[in-house]
Amino acid sequence: MDAHLTEWLNLGIRWIHMIVGIAWIGASFYFVWLENNLNRSNPREGLSGDLWAIHGGGIYHLEKYKLAPPQMPENLHWFKWEAYTTWLSGVALLMVVYYLNPSLYLVLPGSDLSPAAAVAIGFGSLIVGWFVYDLLCDSPLGKTPALLGLVLFVLVIAACWGYSQIFSGRAAYIHTGALIGTIMVGNVFRIIMPAQRALVKAIEESRTPDPILPAKGLLRSRHNNYFTLPVLFIMISNHFPSTYGSQYNWLILAALGALSVLVRHYFNTRHDSNRFAWALPAAAVGMICLAFVLSPNRQPVPQNLAPTTPEQASVGEQQEGTATHSAFNKVSSVIEERCTVCHSAKPTSPLFSAAPAGVMFDTPEQIQQMAAKIHAQTVASQIMPLGNITQMTQEERDLLASWIEQGAQIN
Repeated sequence: MDAHLTEWLNLGIRWIHMIVGIAWIGASFYFVWLENNLNRSNPREGLSGDLWAIHGGGIYHLEKYKLAPPQMPENLHWFKWEAYTTWLSGVALLMVVYYLNPSLYLVLPGSDLSPAAAVAIGFGSLIVGWFVYDLLCDSPLGKTPALLGLVLFVLVIAACWGYSQIFSGRAAYIHTGALIGTIMVGNVFRIIMPAQRALVKAIEESRTPDPILPAKGLLRSRHNNYFTLPVLFIMISNHFPSTYGSQYNWLILAALGALSVLVRHYFNTRHDSNRFAWALPAAAVGMICLAFVLSPNRQPVPQNLAPTTPEQASVGEQQEGTATHSAFNKVSSVIEERCTVCHSAKPTSPLFSAAPAGVMFDTPEQIQQMAAKIHAQTVASQIMPLGNITQMTQEERDLLASWIEQGAQIN
């Protein structure tokens, strides 16, 4: 597909995905907050509780029934399309970014896995993941929510580890997020909405509603609530190569996921007491520890970066400035051959119509300015070039590292 068309298709779908995702997550957060803040002392007959709130210059009075009102109202608002459109737009984005260019973004560099097989594994795993999750929830584990939650957490991280063995780090993270998102929308489509329809139908037929289905829907709704923060991190993770680009990316996701669940649990329970108030400072300390653990190792800097041929060596020995210039010439040659096919004002790669993220290496000053990012993405995490399509060697990466460590001098 034309690079310009692909970019705008990516933009349009991503924008839609963000809009409907905010609507879904916002509704989820609001109703959890509403449930947790109901005034349950001496509620009116048939009610679980009520709540008074002020927003946007108006005062609202909300009431929750224990099961349902005696008669259904004429207009009843349902919350489902936010979830469905979030998943559909997410799958569309997965196809545009990863499945249209599997060799670039999806397949692990150096892997023998064919692009078609990678796409089949990626999409098929989402379907299999939902059925495994659903079976676990309906098993005896469903009667012990805490143990079920722990098992689900371990299985999601195991899935991330499996993805990282065959996909690029970025694709492994995104597929983990897609797996969680599929479980979440599956809960809405297969469990929560049918339970709500059964409740409404029983009221309309003057029957006593079955409390089992709403309870089942409530469990799945709680799962969706705890899944939310890890999914949000995964959605922005492609901006942080030190996470998905690490050889321990699945462990990093496990740590960040655990911290996210901890924070979510605090906000879910703070209406009862402050016994989980320690969760917020603990999460902050955990993030600091992760940043420290993931800090790149500094390698010893070679004393001389000048070329080693006799002619070049004799020139390099004349003055330090000439050696620096020779070192940058080598660095510039590497970047021109391996990087500027994409990162240029006029990319020669058919995959891009403009420099990705606006990063260009057309001049020495541009290269020097981006030295820190070059180190992060090409040396530390080695996620660039994407899919290593230009076949950058380890020796070339070491050359870039040494030049940056010595101050990234260009003249």
